[in-house]
Amino acid sequence: MNFLAHIYLSGDNDYVKIGNFIGDYIKGKKYLNYHPNIQKGILLHRYIDSFTDHNETARELKSFLSEDYRKYAGVVVDIFYDHFLAVNWNKYSDYSLNNYINIFYQLLEENYNLLPGKVRNFLPRMIKHNRLLSYRDINGIENALKIMAKTTSLPDKSSQAIDILDHYYYEMESNFNRFFPQIIEYVNYKFGIFIQYKNTFYQKQANKN
Repeated sequence: MNFLAHIYLSGDNDYVKIGNFIGDYIKGKKYLNYHPNIQKGILLHRYIDSFTDHNETARELKSFLSEDYRKYAGVVVDIFYDHFLAVNWNKYSDYSLNNYINIFYQLLEENYNLLPGKVRNFLPRMIKHNRLLSYRDINGIENALKIMAKTTSLPDKSSQAIDILDHYYYEMESNFNRFFPQIIEYVNYKFGIFIQYKNTFYQKQANKN
């Protein structure tokens, strides 16, 4: 799961959302320095990552990317899942995606002092370029992969990833539709975070698994 899915899976608590958003940047027991609900969000982030890494449905999607990305295939899957969440957003929320994201940006700005230094550094650019909304478009996904290739150890193979996404788009979207109800049920069971769907589509999907 990448940023958008982590935020959504945090439910309605603002501090849990912040903790989940910054989870990658808080190592070890440093999470104990934060407000209890931010701690919950950081731990939630870790459990979501672990669940996704070991989930058979997510592994199916990794197989499309393993030849080019090998051990980094999961990173690309996380970004693809954010794309499919964005394009299927109306199945999840009464908020428009744009309003939901803008409210979250405002939350981060209002709590800027709580953010780790690395997050403070990239947040202005993230907001300026509306990175979260950009996941809705293929070009936005490609740009995100290019940025990660420059700033992390992710291989610079964004064009190959987009070719794979284009070729297997509907298979990958179907994979997301099977996976996401599973992770929603998991965070409900593990953390007591209940997410009320806008309609019953994903509940029906969950009942099939």
